[in-house]
Amino acid sequence: MKLAYGDKPVIQDLNFSLAQGSFTVILGENGVGKTTLVRALLGQLRPQAGSIEFLNDQEPVKLGYVPQFRNVDEEYPLSIREFVALNLYHGWTPWLKKEEQKRVDWAIEQTNLEKIATRQLGQASGGEKQRAYLAQALIEHPNLLILDESTASLDVSMKYELLELVARLQKQQPLSVLFVTHDLPLAKQFADHFLLMEHNKYVTGPIDELAVQDVGAEHV
Repeated sequence: MKLAYGDKPVIQDLNFSLAQGSFTVILGENGVGKTTLVRALLGQLRPQAGSIEFLNDQEPVKLGYVPQFRNVDEEYPLSIREFVALNLYHGWTPWLKKEEQKRVDWAIEQTNLEKIATRQLGQASGGEKQRAYLAQALIEHPNLLILDESTASLDVSMKYELLELVARLQKQQPLSVLFVTHDLPLAKQFADHFLLMEHNKYVTGPIDELAVQDVGAEHV
């Protein structure tokens, strides 16, 4: 696969597969194309050569996306529940069918946000805000969850809390996870496979074959 912006190639000759039910981590220095790859997976960027195929014998692949931590202004008017429900609003019409309300309840329950669901999102802690983004991604019941540096800027305990939650969800339902990060210890603990991206060089394999010297000190 080749991905480029105009005439500037970003990714060339990348060929990898994501096993169904796996927890795969994407590692690499800034500028090697991690964000570009995520954009392509989300359908925001079309490959100049090659293709992206989602193959699932059971059901169509549904993507869930959790972005890098974004601080929300303290005066942000929506509650956590209303924020989670944004993915279900139809043309910004703020009412939901009973079935959709149940889906919101389910997503909030899965991310341990029940007790603070009515709190303004802007008043939540960093970890709670990121769990709200996760709940928003889960509301469509995805079977491929993309965590795009979602633990960056969180403190250590919140990073582990978020990924432990994802790991639990993965065991409860058919869910593949693609986790973009610079954090090698997190990768080693939670992932079972890796994709290491370097400039025009890509290495994949089981996570226990990934060594510190392969990744570089900036990821440790």
